[in-house]
Amino acid sequence: CVCVCGMGGLQGLSVWYHRDISRVQAEDLLARAGRDGSFLVRDSESVPGAYALCLLFQRHVHTYRILPDMEGLLAVQTSQGVQVNCFRTLADLVVGYQQPHKGLVAPLLYPVGQESEQADESSGEGAGPLRGGAQQDRTPKSARQLISEIDLTLSSLETLAKVFDHPTCPLAGSRAQVGVMPASLRCRMSPCTVPDLLHQRALGLRFYTGRESRVPHGPVQHEQGSERLPKCEAFCHLLQLMRTRQSRQGEPDLISVFVGTWNMGSSPPPRSLQSWLLCRGLGVVPDESTATLPHDIYAFGTQENTQGDREWAEQLRAALRSVTHIDFKLVVLQSLWNMRLAVFVRPEHEKRISHISSASVKTGLGNTLGNKGAVGASFLFNGTSLGFVNCHLTSGTEKAARRNQNFQDILRLLSLGDRQLSAFDISLRFTHVFWCGDLNYRLDLDVQDILKHILKREFEALMCADQLTRERHKRKVFLHFNEEKILFPPTYRYERGSRECYLWQKYKTSGVRINVPSWCDRVLWKSYPETHIACTAYGCTDDITTSDHSPVFATFQVGVASPFLSKTGLSPSSDCLVAWIELESIEVILKTASKAKFFIEFHSYCLEEFRRSGDNDSQSCEVPGFLKLGWSPRQLPKLIPIVSDKEYLQDQHLLLSVKSCDSFESYGWLFSTHFCCLSTEPNHAVKSFFINFLFHSDLICLVL
Repeated sequence: CVCVCGMGGLQGLSVWYHRDISRVQAEDLLARAGRDGSFLVRDSESVPGAYALCLLFQRHVHTYRILPDMEGLLAVQTSQGVQVNCFRTLADLVVGYQQPHKGLVAPLLYPVGQESEQADESSGEGAGPLRGGAQQDRTPKSARQLISEIDLTLSSLETLAKVFDHPTCPLAGSRAQVGVMPASLRCRMSPCTVPDLLHQRALGLRFYTGRESRVPHGPVQHEQGSERLPKCEAFCHLLQLMRTRQSRQGEPDLISVFVGTWNMGSSPPPRSLQSWLLCRGLGVVPDESTATLPHDIYAFGTQENTQGDREWAEQLRAALRSVTHIDFKLVVLQSLWNMRLAVFVRPEHEKRISHISSASVKTGLGNTLGNKGAVGASFLFNGTSLGFVNCHLTSGTEKAARRNQNFQDILRLLSLGDRQLSAFDISLRFTHVFWCGDLNYRLDLDVQDILKHILKREFEALMCADQLTRERHKRKVFLHFNEEKILFPPTYRYERGSRECYLWQKYKTSGVRINVPSWCDRVLWKSYPETHIACTAYGCTDDITTSDHSPVFATFQVGVASPFLSKTGLSPSSDCLVAWIELESIEVILKTASKAKFFIEFHSYCLEEFRRSGDNDSQSCEVPGFLKLGWSPRQLPKLIPIVSDKEYLQDQHLLLSVKSCDSFESYGWLFSTHFCCLSTEPNHAVKSFFINFLFHSDLICLVL
């Protein structure tokens, strides 16, 4: 019977209700519908009596859980502090969310029925942006030609790599037999230019087969480009190997990163940004002898920036040139309304940058306006993945809960990095992620008390009233992120043209609004365990006064991994060494009422593609609401890295996602570091060990 929790007389009438279909089936139906606002409702597989609302927006399927309360009223689950709207039936709920600005990413406009799939296929009309993802090859002709070239020349390129240096173990996914390099190929290929040229073309291919074909999870995603991506990845790895072997310059183990954030207050910037770039001002600042040393990477996040993209990028480049005497290269510039994120690198690092991606997310007025939200960028620096996020969250002293929700929306919706890691939020996709912006968290304290503490430089006492600090302690926001100790005064709200006093009264037509001095502008970071990162400066300028916010700066020393192989080269016998990782057993405790089967996905940059375990073969419920799962060795896959070098593997990390078999929804994420030790005997199985796990969501513990 469909009449549960207020379903009433919907049986047979509501085409958008799909009972117990899986998440993959739901996403496939929405992908075929292809229009923003397409939606359906299915039964929740994790909570009995609950439902899942699936909504298509900007090529992504957003899932919202619908929960019944003690009285049987239905509500879309929200974060604490966000208003909850209750409805007697699912039909009433759907009608209530057909209007915009109700808290969903888009209104519920187009109901999707199970028959729509056959109708779409038979009619051939009305195709949306996602239609035909599995049937049509939308890869540009130039990319298809490059795929053909890779098929014909991959084995010859492996031989070419051996000409440059000692033989290496063949890459996973490449041809088993390597023939003799043709004489014509030897004559036409220059050792200095071929890798660079092919690397650029390979990155272009990866763009077409990766980012352009991104669609929601499900059969469409796995079919489109699934055969091309592993081949392209192996091709890129080989080219990176060739370039590294040719280079006479040693690869860096440590780089310096500058991250700056500034709410420009919709005013033009001053002519000189020198104090911001040189980290001069208040707080933890570098020594004068080292302040002028240029950083390897500069990331500038701005809010309320009225400059045009090109104008702002040129001003930053000129400012960098004036203080460093180096012509820095712009890696990426991403904008959303008046938010900007610009990332520059030293020219000698330009060839070490690859896999660049950028994206933006709107969180203003029901996640539809871009006055609030985030812009992000990510890339690989040799073998280390770096992510940068610049955000502008909801303002107002009383809206901490809304800011928490903004953060969660950005985590979930900002599409950066490797699409195979889409099961993980962006805080887990990169070796190091730097998060900056006008977070707008305020001080919950009387303004006069705040001013007294500032005058006495009693910043630690003020931090006890800082909303961001409190929300982090409650584990509601920025879980496992770090922030350097604040030793500078609040950066907002200053009187423009001066840094002598705070203008905490704001006169509006509705009355006087109090904006207490606060640390709105922050820089935080999150890194994988056992990686090297140290914050060397954290402060604000005291001489840039065009805005009511002061620019904030932070600098970091960041350890980076070599690209795909050891720094000392492969040992003479290592070309015969093949490493793999075997897991003896896994036990997991989940906080869930589900009785379904579960599986584990294993993701890592050292794997050619993600691997999946079998279904758990043991399951018990010793405590109500908690489920204990177990996997024996026969259910766990053998993990084979693309390179068997010891130093390379010691820099890698393994991410695990526990998923339900019937809904494919993730119940938790974690990752490990230094997960394998190598045997010195050829073809010897590798014993693996795991340390430093981080737990998220409903994942309680894991034992290996």
